[in-house]
Amino acid sequence: MPDDLQLYVPRPKDGWFYVKMISDPATMAYNAPWFPPDGCIPAPEEAWQRLQASFIGKEPERFYAFLQRKGDGAFVGDVEYHRNPKQGWHDMGIVIYAPERGKGYGRQGLRLLLDRAFRVDGIPLLHNDFEPTRKAACRIHKAAGFRETGIVDGILQLELTREEYLQNSAMGFEG
Repeated sequence: MPDDLQLYVPRPKDGWFYVKMISDPATMAYNAPWFPPDGCIPAPEEAWQRLQASFIGKEPERFYAFLQRKGDGAFVGDVEYHRNPKQGWHDMGIVIYAPERGKGYGRQGLRLLLDRAFRVDGIPLLHNDFEPTRKAACRIHKAAGFRETGIVDGILQLELTREEYLQNSAMGFEG
């Protein structure tokens, strides 16, 4: 699959896409245990303002970007990472807007985030966790080199170090 995505650091006026995503029950269904009943984030405009204030321009501690299709400029999802001082790693996330799923954007978006974190910002370790039932998420993370470090309270724990990623990339095993 050709790489048809790029990272796009949003400007304040681009918040409409973030609001659209976090207000969409199909996109946010994974989030329902924390935001019942459908996973949608309450007060999406306020959430956008908080995200702008705490993530944009805060690299390497925090990074946030939309995934933008190169051909038509459409936004298809978002990626982020942020330092977790209690654990000593950076937690990360990737969300693909539900109508854009199944097109390979998760794999591409994860690779773009990993390149940004490890090659540009020099992050030493990325961590992600989610329910083991999220098979597609598990598959793309493992293909990118993440390794399972355990299950805590039913949540799968995955990690990838900068050294592992750069070594895998040099051998041609990028996700």
